[in-house]
Amino acid sequence: MQTRTMSEFMLRSAIYSGSNTRAIVPNLFKGLGAKRVLLLSDRGLESAGIVKKVAEIFRLTPQGSGPELVGIFLDIAQDAESNSVNAAARYAREIAADGLLAVGGGSVLDTVKGVKYALHHGLSDIKEAIPGGFVMEQFPKANYIPIPHIAIPTTAGTGSEVSPIAVIFNEDIQMKTNIINPFLSADMAVLDPDLTVGLPPSITAFTGFDALTHAIEAFASPTATAITDAHALQAIRLIEKNLPEVVTNGENVDARMEMLQASLMGITAFSFALNAIPVHNFAHAYGALFRIPHGLANAVFLPIVMESIPQLYLPKIRELAEALRVEVSTNDNQETILEKTVEKIRLLQQKTGLPIDFASYNLTDEDLVRTIPAVSKDPASINLPMPKELIEAIGRRVVPTKVIN
Repeated sequence: MQTRTMSEFMLRSAIYSGSNTRAIVPNLFKGLGAKRVLLLSDRGLESAGIVKKVAEIFRLTPQGSGPELVGIFLDIAQDAESNSVNAAARYAREIAADGLLAVGGGSVLDTVKGVKYALHHGLSDIKEAIPGGFVMEQFPKANYIPIPHIAIPTTAGTGSEVSPIAVIFNEDIQMKTNIINPFLSADMAVLDPDLTVGLPPSITAFTGFDALTHAIEAFASPTATAITDAHALQAIRLIEKNLPEVVTNGENVDARMEMLQASLMGITAFSFALNAIPVHNFAHAYGALFRIPHGLANAVFLPIVMESIPQLYLPKIRELAEALRVEVSTNDNQETILEKTVEKIRLLQQKTGLPIDFASYNLTDEDLVRTIPAVSKDPASINLPMPKELIEAIGRRVVPTKVIN
């Protein structure tokens, strides 16, 4: 853990939590100075009635007393594709929107961060901002983006509403690219558990594992601090306690609320302890190549990577095990505790109905060969490059019936 080396921690988003907190959104925008709000979401949430629930709030606001909802943009694809970002930014300009309301999971939240960045910098193509696949902007280059921005997450997974990271899929090079800027996060995050109760069990499970992966990779990071550890450990405790419950009983609003807060804390720890993230490295590469949902990819890779790169997790494994309520004795050595911790994570996979591999994607030998350069070139590999042999070995375990020639 870092103690003397300079570190950064900037949770700049105001956070409002609780049932029906969506009702205060027009007033929040009014306070931010917005007059013409664009709501951005996706077709699935439109079908689920979530978009209507949020849009109605603006219609119930007395005329002239708050901002107007001037448009709804719903053509947002999985993985926050560049084309979605560009189309949404064009629409925002056409309707002269001066405020952005993101309602959705990680793809929607990241798309809106890309839209905000494109509008602020006058870009017609977000790919222009990330020519090499990764850009990190800090002070003084990073500066405040004066576009009122509120995010309402509908999954407890990415925590993207408060993170300074936008992961945007570049269709041309088949890579998940990254913009990191402390002002990308929403000005205000509204955690309304009522909007997550209808989330299907499978999506609830793998988005929950995304949050768990954020927290565990943050805790294991060589650049973790006491501040990031506090967020990571509490996120892990809440996920271990609540994830099986919300998968089994999606109507449990209290458990849904705690999962939203755990997701937010997990990404906060992850964003400011950002260093070695091998699980995300694999998940990004496989997600970009085979369009595997990000949370599902993290869920499959998490226990396998922990076993395959034990040296990253061993130094703080006892604390991690305690957070996951793993039974350990004072006589257990670090290796034994790691085994028990991985076993607990696999039990959590089983309880939540998640697969242990990607058998359902029918990947071929040729597909697995393609993953080696994809994992090596992904921006997430910068701080912990992995040898080809290790990438191959982990690949065989997620597609166990295939052998790389």
